[in-house]
Amino acid sequence: MDGLVEFRTEDGVRVVVEGVEDEDGARLVSRGDGPARAARTFEDSLDGVRAAAASALRVFRDGSLRPDAVELEFGVKLSAEAGAVIAKGSAEGHLVVRLNWSPEPSATRPEPRPSPAGPEAPDAAALS
Repeated sequence: MDGLVEFRTEDGVRVVVEGVEDEDGARLVSRGDGPARAARTFEDSLDGVRAAAASALRVFRDGSLRPDAVELEFGVKLSAEAGAVIAKGSAEGHLVVRLNWSPEPSATRPEPRPSPAGPEAPDAAALS
């Protein structure tokens, strides 16, 4: 299990998360008893992730596809030195994008409406 990393929010609240190893296997070691302290606030650590999400939303909302809804999903790892990092799913960065469109009601083809008297009876003059 990786070591613990302590972040502080801008309001001073303590947030402790399980830390991650960096790519060369080095780990932060806390001085004394307790988790390693992060160099940035929790909010500052998430700024890069927020910017990545906003950029991805712009790409999918402002393009020619025009979805009704865009859903982004990515894992985030927290590091005392790097802050928040988009986690990799395998050898690549992990990002799942879901685009949704709602069916539009057809304006050219009206819905058939039943007559108030029930099913239409054939005209007696047409039968003779």
